[in-house]
Amino acid sequence: MKKYMLLFVALCSVTMLSAQTEVGGVSLPNSVEFKGESLKLNGAGVREKFWIDLYAGGLYLQEKSSDEKQIMSADKPMAIKLHIVSKLITSNKMVDAVNEGFENSTNGNTAPLASEIKKFKGFFSDEIKKDDVFDLVYIPGTGVISYKNGEEKGTIKGIEFKKALFGIWLSKKPAEDDLKEAMLNL
Repeated sequence: MKKYMLLFVALCSVTMLSAQTEVGGVSLPNSVEFKGESLKLNGAGVREKFWIDLYAGGLYLQEKSSDEKQIMSADKPMAIKLHIVSKLITSNKMVDAVNEGFENSTNGNTAPLASEIKKFKGFFSDEIKKDDVFDLVYIPGTGVISYKNGEEKGTIKGIEFKKALFGIWLSKKPAEDDLKEAMLNL
Protein backbone atom coordinates (compact mmCIF):
# COMPACT_ATOMS: atom_id res chain seq x y z
CA MET A 1 0.00 0.00 0.00
CA LYS A 2 2.83 2.36 0.87
CA LYS A 3 4.41 1.78 -2.58
CA TYR A 4 1.12 2.63 -4.29
CA MET A 5 0.77 5.80 -2.26
CA LEU A 6 4.31 6.89 -3.20
CA LEU A 7 3.59 6.10 -6.85
CA PHE A 8 0.37 8.13 -6.68
CA VAL A 9 2.17 11.11 -5.13
CA ALA A 10 4.93 10.90 -7.77
CA LEU A 11 2.40 10.79 -10.61
CA CYS A 12 0.49 13.75 -9.20
CA SER A 13 3.73 15.72 -8.88
CA VAL A 14 4.68 15.03 -12.50
CA THR A 15 1.19 16.01 -13.66
CA MET A 16 1.29 19.23 -11.66
CA LEU A 17 4.77 20.11 -12.97
CA SER A 18 3.73 19.63 -16.58
CA ALA A 19 0.77 21.98 -16.05
CA GLN A 20 3.22 24.87 -15.87
CA THR A 21 6.01 26.31 -17.98
CA GLU A 22 9.22 27.55 -16.39
CA VAL A 23 10.47 30.85 -17.80
CA GLY A 24 12.64 33.54 -16.26
CA GLY A 25 12.85 31.65 -12.97
CA VAL A 26 9.06 31.56 -12.49
CA SER A 27 6.31 29.15 -13.45
CA LEU A 28 3.53 30.28 -15.76
CA PRO A 29 0.42 28.10 -15.93
CA ASN A 30 -0.14 26.27 -19.22
CA SER A 31 -3.82 27.22 -19.06
CA VAL A 32 -5.87 29.93 -17.38
CA GLU A 33 -9.53 30.77 -17.06
CA PHE A 34 -11.04 34.24 -16.91
CA LYS A 35 -14.76 35.03 -16.87
CA GLY A 36 -15.56 31.49 -18.02
CA GLU A 37 -13.09 31.59 -20.94
CA SER A 38 -10.38 28.90 -21.02
CA LEU A 39 -7.12 29.98 -22.59
CA LYS A 40 -3.93 28.03 -23.35
CA LEU A 41 -0.36 29.27 -23.15
CA ASN A 42 0.68 30.09 -26.71
CA GLY A 43 4.25 31.00 -25.77
CA ALA A 44 6.29 32.67 -23.06
CA GLY A 45 9.55 34.50 -22.68
CA VAL A 46 11.45 37.07 -20.68
CA ARG A 47 11.64 40.84 -21.09
CA GLU A 48 15.12 41.96 -20.32
CA LYS A 49 17.01 45.20 -20.46
CA PHE A 50 20.78 45.48 -20.24
CA TRP A 51 20.99 41.72 -19.55
CA ILE A 52 18.68 42.00 -16.54
CA ASP A 53 15.46 39.98 -16.52
CA LEU A 54 12.52 42.31 -15.78
CA TYR A 55 9.46 40.09 -16.19
CA ALA A 56 8.31 36.80 -17.61
CA GLY A 57 5.51 37.26 -20.12
CA GLY A 58 3.06 34.73 -21.48
CA LEU A 59 0.49 35.01 -24.28
CA TYR A 60 -2.72 33.02 -23.78
CA LEU A 61 -5.10 32.19 -26.64
CA GLN A 62 -7.99 29.83 -27.29
CA GLU A 63 -6.01 28.17 -30.10
CA LYS A 64 -2.26 28.31 -30.77
CA SER A 65 -1.15 30.85 -33.34
CA SER A 66 2.06 32.48 -34.54
CA ASP A 67 0.27 35.11 -36.68
CA GLU A 68 0.76 38.37 -34.75
CA LYS A 69 -1.49 40.42 -37.04
CA GLN A 70 -4.35 37.95 -36.68
CA ILE A 71 -3.89 37.81 -32.90
CA MET A 72 -3.82 41.60 -32.50
CA SER A 73 -6.93 42.13 -34.64
CA ALA A 74 -8.96 39.12 -33.42
CA ASP A 75 -12.10 39.82 -31.44
CA LYS A 76 -11.57 36.68 -29.35
CA PRO A 77 -10.72 36.04 -25.71
CA MET A 78 -6.98 36.26 -25.00
CA ALA A 79 -4.61 37.35 -22.26
CA ILE A 80 -1.09 38.42 -21.49
CA LYS A 81 0.40 37.48 -18.13
CA LEU A 82 3.33 39.49 -16.77
CA HIS A 83 5.17 38.03 -13.79
CA ILE A 84 7.60 40.59 -12.34
CA VAL A 85 11.00 38.98 -11.65
CA SER A 86 13.07 42.07 -10.84
CA LYS A 87 13.16 44.47 -7.92
CA LEU A 88 14.15 47.17 -10.44
CA ILE A 89 10.60 47.56 -11.79
CA THR A 90 8.73 50.40 -10.16
CA SER A 91 5.34 51.93 -10.84
CA ASN A 92 6.98 54.90 -12.60
CA LYS A 93 9.18 52.67 -14.76
CA MET A 94 6.17 50.53 -15.71
CA VAL A 95 4.18 53.62 -16.72
CA ASP A 96 7.14 54.85 -18.80
CA ALA A 97 7.36 51.45 -20.49
CA VAL A 98 3.60 51.47 -21.17
CA ASN A 99 3.87 54.95 -22.72
CA GLU A 100 6.71 53.82 -24.98
CA GLY A 101 4.86 50.60 -25.81
CA PHE A 102 1.69 52.40 -26.91
CA GLU A 103 3.75 54.91 -28.95
CA ASN A 104 5.47 52.04 -30.78
CA SER A 105 2.32 49.95 -31.12
CA THR A 106 0.28 52.78 -32.67
CA ASN A 107 3.11 54.29 -34.72
CA GLY A 108 2.88 57.42 -32.58
CA ASN A 109 -0.89 57.83 -33.02
CA THR A 110 -2.01 57.53 -29.39
CA ALA A 111 -4.38 60.52 -29.47
CA PRO A 112 -7.52 58.48 -30.34
CA LEU A 113 -6.85 56.26 -27.30
CA ALA A 114 -5.55 58.94 -24.90
CA SER A 115 -8.28 58.52 -22.28
CA GLU A 116 -8.07 54.71 -22.38
CA ILE A 117 -4.28 54.78 -22.08
CA LYS A 118 -4.48 57.21 -19.14
CA LYS A 119 -6.93 54.92 -17.36
CA PHE A 120 -4.75 51.87 -18.11
CA LYS A 121 -1.64 53.54 -16.68
CA GLY A 122 -3.60 54.11 -13.47
CA PHE A 123 -3.71 50.34 -12.99
CA PHE A 124 0.05 50.49 -12.30
CA SER A 125 -0.11 53.33 -9.74
CA ASP A 126 0.24 51.03 -6.72
CA GLU A 127 3.73 49.94 -5.69
CA ILE A 128 5.08 47.15 -7.89
CA LYS A 129 7.15 44.45 -6.22
CA LYS A 130 9.07 41.41 -7.37
CA ASP A 131 6.65 38.46 -7.85
CA ASP A 132 3.65 40.69 -8.62
CA VAL A 133 1.58 39.21 -11.43
CA PHE A 134 -0.43 41.26 -13.90
CA ASP A 135 -3.06 39.67 -16.13
CA LEU A 136 -4.32 41.71 -19.07
CA VAL A 137 -7.37 39.87 -20.34
CA TYR A 138 -9.46 40.70 -23.38
CA ILE A 139 -13.07 39.46 -23.37
CA PRO A 140 -15.16 40.37 -26.46
CA GLY A 141 -18.04 42.67 -25.60
CA THR A 142 -16.43 43.52 -22.25
CA GLY A 143 -12.98 44.86 -23.09
CA VAL A 144 -9.58 44.52 -21.46
CA ILE A 145 -9.77 43.58 -17.80
CA SER A 146 -6.63 44.28 -15.80
CA TYR A 147 -5.73 42.19 -12.75
CA LYS A 148 -2.90 42.56 -10.26
CA ASN A 149 -2.19 39.48 -8.18
CA GLY A 150 -5.68 38.16 -8.99
CA GLU A 151 -7.46 41.37 -7.95
CA GLU A 152 -9.45 43.08 -10.68
CA LYS A 153 -8.19 46.66 -11.13
CA GLY A 154 -10.53 47.81 -13.89
CA THR A 155 -11.85 47.37 -17.42
CA ILE A 156 -11.23 49.33 -20.59
CA LYS A 157 -13.73 48.86 -23.41
CA GLY A 158 -12.95 48.75 -27.11
CA ILE A 159 -11.28 46.54 -29.67
CA GLU A 160 -9.00 49.39 -30.79
CA PHE A 161 -7.53 49.66 -27.30
CA LYS A 162 -7.07 45.89 -27.22
CA LYS A 163 -5.23 45.98 -30.56
CA ALA A 164 -2.89 48.70 -29.32
CA LEU A 165 -2.31 46.96 -25.98
CA PHE A 166 -1.45 43.57 -27.48
CA GLY A 167 0.65 45.44 -30.03
CA ILE A 168 3.00 46.46 -27.21
CA TRP A 169 4.33 42.89 -27.37
CA LEU A 170 3.30 41.76 -30.88
CA SER A 171 3.58 44.78 -33.23
CA LYS A 172 6.39 45.56 -35.67
CA LYS A 173 8.05 47.53 -32.84
CA PRO A 174 7.51 45.22 -29.84
CA ALA A 175 8.78 45.75 -26.31
CA GLU A 176 11.45 43.18 -27.20
CA ASP A 177 11.90 41.07 -30.33
CA ASP A 178 12.97 37.92 -28.44
CA LEU A 179 9.94 38.16 -26.15
CA LYS A 180 7.63 38.59 -29.16
CA GLU A 181 9.10 35.50 -30.83
CA ALA A 182 8.78 33.52 -27.60
CA MET A 183 5.12 34.55 -27.13
CA LEU A 184 4.40 33.55 -30.73
CA ASN A 185 6.28 30.30 -30.15
CA LEU A 186 8.53 30.90 -33.18
